[in-house]
Amino acid sequence: MKKRWISGRLILYEVRNILGNPFTIFFSTIFPILMCYLLSVTTLNQLPEYVRVEAATSIFITMSLVVPMSIFMIGYGANYSQELEKDVPLRMNLFGFTESKVMIAKILAHLLFFTIALALYFIVSSFLVKVQVPKTEAIFVLVGTLYVLAVIFFILAHGIATIFKKFGPTYAITMLLYFMFMILCGMMGMSTDLMPKAIQVIADTLPMTYVTQDFIKVWQGSSYNFVPFIQSMVFFAAIAGIILLFGIRKEKRVLNTRCN
Repeated sequence: MKKRWISGRLILYEVRNILGNPFTIFFSTIFPILMCYLLSVTTLNQLPEYVRVEAATSIFITMSLVVPMSIFMIGYGANYSQELEKDVPLRMNLFGFTESKVMIAKILAHLLFFTIALALYFIVSSFLVKVQVPKTEAIFVLVGTLYVLAVIFFILAHGIATIFKKFGPTYAITMLLYFMFMILCGMMGMSTDLMPKAIQVIADTLPMTYVTQDFIKVWQGSSYNFVPFIQSMVFFAAIAGIILLFGIRKEKRVLNTRCN
């Protein structure tokens, strides 16, 4: 079978798959904007006037994390697990689309959708909530961080889906991780500092914690030590990579068993 190159049609096909999942659209576009607005309204009224803008900015930064988590972990995990359940990758391969080509098309399509969703979040939320004017480098740091996290979430979801190959357990685990990350990293309104010490240790291994707790300093242009954040990012990427490799090895063992 002649191998096909990645084409715009293949990327558009993957974009249509994303748009066909209403949960992905809701959780990646409407939900973070809604959460940003509601948390700001309910929280700011209880704070002194002079800290309200800073608090609103912190909420704005925190809720931006929901966008990559929703698109790449929940949305992609759900879609790809359904494809595996229906043997779609095998059919694509029979038509000349190798797994690597399809994966590249998937991540490009998801990154395209992510860019639009993130821009929508920044524009709409900044109109609804009054935030501080950021330093130029802070915008690049935050956006760059969100894109790196997006790729890590993609790897994590792909690994989980590859391991289970079924929609039910994949969706359950990704949703569990989604809300666990939101709670541990202080995205549900409760600061990590108020959690038990054991929970704080776990939270400190997640880069999202540093975004929610510390990136307000970066936004304001204050000096900030990025070393713990970078370490957590490397650790989180390593965990996602290990899960992916485990899924690939498991799949190869299954294929070898069938062939034998």
